[in-house]
This record gives sequence, structure tokens and C-alpha cells, in this order.
Amino acid sequence: MGKEGPAKKKNAILELLGFAGKRRVLAYVGCGLSILNAVLTVMPLVCVWFVVRDLVSVYPNWAGASSAAMWAVLAVVFAVLGIIVYFGALMASHLAAFRIAANMRKAMVRHVARIPMGYFSVHSSGEMRRVIDGCAGQTEDLIAHKLPDFVGSFATPVIFFVVAFLFDWRMGLLCLVPIAVSFAAMWWMMGREDEKGGRHFMELYQAALMRMSAAATEYVRGIPVVKVFQQTVLSFKAFHEAIIDYRDMATNYTEYCRRPQVVQLVAINSTFAVLVPAGIALASVAPDFPAFLIDFLFYAFFSAMTTTMMSKVMYSSEAVMIAEDALRRMSTIMEVAPIVEVESAKALHLKEASIELSGVSFSYPGSREPALRDVSLSVPAGATVALVGPSGGGKSTLASLVPRFWDADEGSVLVGGVDVRRIPAEELMGAVSFVFQDDRLFKRSLADNVRAGRPNASDAEVLAALHAAQCDDIIAKFPDGVNTVVGKAGVYLSGGERQRIALARAILKGAPIVVLDEATAFADPENEALIQAALATLCEDKTVLMIAHRLSTVVNADRIFVVDRGSVVEQGAHEELVAQGGLYARMWRDYRTSATWRIEGGDSRVA
Repeated sequence: MGKEGPAKKKNAILELLGFAGKRRVLAYVGCGLSILNAVLTVMPLVCVWFVVRDLVSVYPNWAGASSAAMWAVLAVVFAVLGIIVYFGALMASHLAAFRIAANMRKAMVRHVARIPMGYFSVHSSGEMRRVIDGCAGQTEDLIAHKLPDFVGSFATPVIFFVVAFLFDWRMGLLCLVPIAVSFAAMWWMMGREDEKGGRHFMELYQAALMRMSAAATEYVRGIPVVKVFQQTVLSFKAFHEAIIDYRDMATNYTEYCRRPQVVQLVAINSTFAVLVPAGIALASVAPDFPAFLIDFLFYAFFSAMTTTMMSKVMYSSEAVMIAEDALRRMSTIMEVAPIVEVESAKALHLKEASIELSGVSFSYPGSREPALRDVSLSVPAGATVALVGPSGGGKSTLASLVPRFWDADEGSVLVGGVDVRRIPAEELMGAVSFVFQDDRLFKRSLADNVRAGRPNASDAEVLAALHAAQCDDIIAKFPDGVNTVVGKAGVYLSGGERQRIALARAILKGAPIVVLDEATAFADPENEALIQAALATLCEDKTVLMIAHRLSTVVNADRIFVVDRGSVVEQGAHEELVAQGGLYARMWRDYRTSATWRIEGGDSRVA
């Protein structure tokens, strides 16, 4: 069997029209009406030519030009019809464009809901927003405005080419020379696909915008830190570098386009300049000078249209490149392999809450180094197990495989003795509660944030969960109590308070398995005590997988797994691991040393 050639590149316009559904025909109608408008745009010039011809033919007896008035009226009629048809073209194309943009957003959102949840931990919200919303917006402008103009602009020179050669082929050919030069300059700027061409630039341009969007989002979130420490934008290096990269990229491309842009602008405005000397030369040998003068005036009139026509072609070509880039960026989401849902007939169901990993290896998409290597561990139902180790060792990655944030590349992950890939996604997610070190709250009431754990919970159950999570003081400090909207003006929750609200949500959910990822990392001493009390309620009679750097929180765990460089290097109870004198013992010794540090020298008393 022969080797297959490279895949044929899809046409961006046709690919976009595939999202139009039943309104696809409206896009074709819009293009058809735009072509008709191009014909109607040329017709007034033809009518004006007939008016001039009739007037010249009876000179100086103007009254003898009986048909001139009719041609003048027809010119007005064609012009009005052109406006009406163009309006119809835009209406049809807009209706198709709105449907295309909406369906693109829906397709991406539907796919996003099916891809691994771990994808969102390595892609910023600003980047995702720009792809989902920005790309659809770019293509909307293309279909609504640029596509009809693009089709009409290409139809106009074809129509003119036919009409022009009916009158005087020599002047018709001369009129096409500046258009050909303009097209060549435009292709040099925008059509080339090498590293200096417009298509490559458009990819760089959109990538730079996405980097700035993501960096700007992080910068805005960190403004309080910037103000407190009186730092400048330079303190956010990624944001500053993204701006500088965009500036340099745009400046370099502008310099590159300067000469071809000058050529293009001169060409589209030089048709009349070409016609005048040519007309003088041809007039001297014309057998019928009045007839030649009439033809010359027609071409002179048409030359004024070339500037508008070529400008539309240029902007439309740019829009096509933007659409191609938008589709390419859309594919970065759409090509992410979704979580494979198990067929209902083959689904298995949980009977208990144990966790087991057997020979698990995993690498993040695009990474050459595996994050986990041949990991095996077992967590009996109802046990509390801790994952500890150096930062970046793979603890969070390991925990993320349990609820299928990612799927293991090798080996198996079992929950309740069942491979997680055989458990229906809704059932698996319902069996696991998560408490992260920086839980996010919705801009909704406190009650609604808690009720997200179990939407059908009653008000009494929500209040009970808040009480169990030690949130009574939070409710008491706001006049609206549990109806207080998070993020509303004047409503501020500290990191520890947000964490307790998130714990209330997990308590209300009541899942048999709890994953704690540095749940007390950002809490002050007062909030930490409250959080620990809430955790005790949450974890009672549950299977707990705890990730911690603060070793004092894991000494009572039933079993501790030490994870380093993607592998489990030690395991056992706290006392056993200390006695082994390995990595955990060194970590425990360092932790105890840091906990007993005292400031030496100087008077520690408060004045």
C-alpha cells in the first residue's frame, strides 16, 4: 500500500459554512445578491456612457438626444436597485453569520464539557475565553460583511472585463494592468505562506493577543499585591514580555509591508494616470475621435471604482486569514481527546469507596517527561491516606487521576474495585468531593454556593452544612446572612472564609471519597483551627486522600505515601517512616527545625 500524501487543506469559508446549519443557504443567497449588486453597480456607468454617447452624437443640437433622459433614469434605477440588493445581501449574510458564531460557541462549549478537567489546570481562563468567544466573533464579521464584499469585489472586475472589451480592448487591457499590480502587492503582503507572509503573521498576531489576554487576566487578579508592595507592571514579567513581543512583532511586520503597501496604494489609484497618456497616444490614430472620446470617458469613470473595489478585496483577504487562524485555534480545543464515556450497557457501579492504583504511568499532553511512573498504591474504604513529597513530585497529578481529571496512559485506577473508565461520569463525580487550596466561589449567594454540592438540598440542610463547616461567624457578619451575594460591592471573604464555604459545599455533597489538596495552605492560624474542625466533620467515616506539605497535618494518617519524581519512594505510618531514616525522615526533621525557629538578637517585647 502506497504512502498517503499530505492531508488536503480545508477551505476556511466552507468549513465555517458547515456551522450554519439550515441557514447555510442564506450565506449563498448573500453571495449571489452581492454578485448581482456588482452587476448593478457597473450598469449606471454603462447608462452614463449611453447618455454621453447620445449627447456627443447630436452636438450641438442637445435637444436631439431623445434617449439621453431614458438612460439617465435607468442609471438612477440601477443605482437604487443596487442599494436594495446590497441591503438584502447583508441581511442574508448577517443571519447566517449569527448562526455560525452561535453554533461555533455551542460546539466548543459542548466539547469543553467533555474534555478532561485537568485540561483547565494547564490552560488559563483568559486563553480559553479568547478562543471560545473571540474566534467566533472574528468569523462572524467575515461572514456578515467581508464575504459578500469579497465575492462582489471579485465579480466587479470580471464584469468590467467583459464590458470593457466590448468598447475598446486596448484601454480595457490598460485598466487591468494597475489591478494586476495591486493584486501582486497584496499577495506579497498577505497571501504568502512562508515565515514572512501575511498568514504566518496572522498566526503570530493572534498568538500574541492570546498571551496578552492571559497575562492581563493574571495581572488584574494580582493588582492588590502590586499596590500593597508598590510594584509596577514589571513585577508581572509575563504581562510585560507579552506586550513587548506584540509590539516588536507588529512593528517588524509593518516595516516589511511598507514597500508593497505603497506599491498597492499607488497602483489602485493610478488607473486614470495610465489612461491619460494612453488616451493621448490612441486619440492621434483614432478614425472616429468623438466615438473614441466617449469610450475614453467610460474608462475614466470606471477607474474611480478600482480604489474602492481593491480596498474591499484587501480587507476581505485579511478577514479570510483571520478566519483560518480562528479555525486553527478552535481546533486546539476541538482536537483535545474527550473523556470516553462508558456505554450504559457496559457500565459498572460503585459498591464501596476504596481507591487503588496499579502500575499507573501518566504524561501531560505535550510533555516529554512522565509525571507519574509505574505508581501502585491502595487506600482501603474509610481510611485516611496522605501524599507528601517535594513540590512537583506528582502528588496532585496522582490525586487527579481518581476522579478522571486525566486518564492514565498505562495501568489502571480503581474506585470501589471498578476501573474508573467503566464508571458513568456522573456517578464517579458524585462519589468524590474535592477541597483545593484555592477553591473558587460563584458570584451568587452563600447559600447557592453551598447548594452547588447538592442542588436539591433544602434550606435547612444548607444551614446545617454551613454550621458544620464553622461558617456561623461568616453568616453573622453580613446583614443578608446566607443570601449575601459573593463578589457584590462591600462583600469580601478572606481566603480562609472562602475555604470554609467550600468545605460546607463538600459536607453538603456527602460523597464517600474526599480529596484534600493543601486545604489549609493559605489559612491564618484562626481560620486554620476552624478549617480543621470542619475537615473533621467532612472526613468522618469517609475515604480520604490528603495532599499536604505541612507534615503536622498528616501524622495521624493511616498510611503515608512519599511521592518524588513521579514515583512512590516510601510508604508507611508516620512513626515507621521516621524510623526508616529516608526522604520522609529528612522532611520531618526539616519541618520540626523550621517550627522551632526563633528570632535571635534584639528585644522581642512589644513597646
